[in-house]
Amino acid sequence: MATDNIGKWAAGVSYGPVLSQTDLYLLNTELEVNPILDNKDENFHLIFNISTGQTGGFNENSRDRLLEFTGKDQPATLPRVQQLVIITDISPWCTIVQNQHGITMKDVCTAMWKEYAENLVTHAELDALAPWLQERVKRAASRNLRRVHFDDTRSSLPRRVDWLMDRIFFDGLRNDKDYALARLGFTAPNVFVMHLVP
Repeated sequence: MATDNIGKWAAGVSYGPVLSQTDLYLLNTELEVNPILDNKDENFHLIFNISTGQTGGFNENSRDRLLEFTGKDQPATLPRVQQLVIITDISPWCTIVQNQHGITMKDVCTAMWKEYAENLVTHAELDALAPWLQERVKRAASRNLRRVHFDDTRSSLPRRVDWLMDRIFFDGLRNDKDYALARLGFTAPNVFVMHLVP
């Protein structure tokens, strides 16, 4: 992040009002995504594992070690908003991130982790997949179950994170109005597409 942006994205509440959904529509303003969340920060690359919720990062000068995610309390967008809608092209779910005091980057990571790690895929959602994809999701569920040592009494249905198979690392939020319109039937400044990588 350039030096002049450090103050712009600093954690705190001195940014003016937090926009509600109605405010956002009435003002018809675009949101600027925090450079860490859209993968454009030169000093910190976020590593966020959707499966475990673990966050950290690295920069060019310290690729050999994981850095603490110290910017987690920074605003996720400017202007700050009370709600973000996050979709991805590899899953059918829509995650609503909310914070009446303004959404932070920690809010985004926590909401995404809870959405995918705590919720199960329904029978209907699983049945909508081609049989070979169903098998891949089930194999991912079995692999993930062994990896995190879940209790054997857990549901036989996979978790949403299993649907992602190996693409469990966050790779940025982007505004893609065309995809949002095709996927949701509408677009809004606070709708973002999450990209994931293995």
